[in-house]
Amino acid sequence: MSNFNITTLGQFIIERQNEYRDAKGAFSRLLRDIGIAAKVISREVNKAGLAEILGEAGHDNVQGEAVKKLDVIANELFIDCLTRGGECCAIASEENEDIIQIDSPVSKNAKYIVTLDPLDGSSNIDVNVSIGTIFSIYKRITQTGTPATTEDFFQCGNKAVAAGYVIYGSSTMLVYTTGNGVNGFTLDPSIGEFCLSHLNMKFPKDGTVYSLNEGNKAAFPDFVNKYIDWCQQTDKDTKRPYSARYIGSMVADVHRNLNKGGIFIYPPTAKAPKGKLRLLYECNPMSFIIEQAGGIATTGTERILDIVPSALHQRVPIILGSENMVKKVLEFMK
Repeated sequence: MSNFNITTLGQFIIERQNEYRDAKGAFSRLLRDIGIAAKVISREVNKAGLAEILGEAGHDNVQGEAVKKLDVIANELFIDCLTRGGECCAIASEENEDIIQIDSPVSKNAKYIVTLDPLDGSSNIDVNVSIGTIFSIYKRITQTGTPATTEDFFQCGNKAVAAGYVIYGSSTMLVYTTGNGVNGFTLDPSIGEFCLSHLNMKFPKDGTVYSLNEGNKAAFPDFVNKYIDWCQQTDKDTKRPYSARYIGSMVADVHRNLNKGGIFIYPPTAKAPKGKLRLLYECNPMSFIIEQAGGIATTGTERILDIVPSALHQRVPIILGSENMVKKVLEFMK
């Protein structure tokens, strides 16, 4: 008899339900709905080159960026899965200007809201480079049974009930936290299930990789350029020079650094003085994961998770990764 020693995402959620803040079956089902959407998107990503869903969709998103066809598919899939699931009363997506209220009989008493970057790194779609999904879950703060408002989304990242990302690469992997550590699940396409593959993931305190777009070096703040210069100097004690690795997909860059140690930086620039990445859709969920794994996430002057959002598409600079590497950047700031 074969030894079937596999823990699926659904089983893991049930087993760990007592660790969740205000654990309820609705929350477990909401995570399940996100997992279902991720499976469908994984299938679409894998057949993208055959199904003519690459390239431009013909319009720009709220950020003024050209929307890819696969972006549209991913956004619609998540909205559809969360709407059908009935455990979510509103969604804020990077692809939509305003929040999406879910007004259905099954969701009228839902207690949770979700923020989404449905397809991070979409500029990589056409060249078959890893892309991902980023999400976070909050309990609504307005009265249950009434329509959700933007006030529900203007919560600090430290109020999140859960956060996670899905990376669509050589395999599809879902990584998430509920505030009790970080765990990773790899999709087994033969059985159609996310299976536990990375238990209690930890961010190494040190690393030898720095990830940022050095093409913008001339527009970086002085402290960032000094840090880059320091990374490129030779020093055997600190294993320098470090390696530069930048994919252009936050999910892919952070996932690599989480597993091997490293730092990811998207600083303010002349063109983007407030940074480029969005607080609600990218910075908050990734910061929650990184802190739960033992890393640090900061703007350089304040903890990302302590920022009170003031706009749905607010941008902030971000420095996150291995504890000692982030602290070194902050030394150069001083």
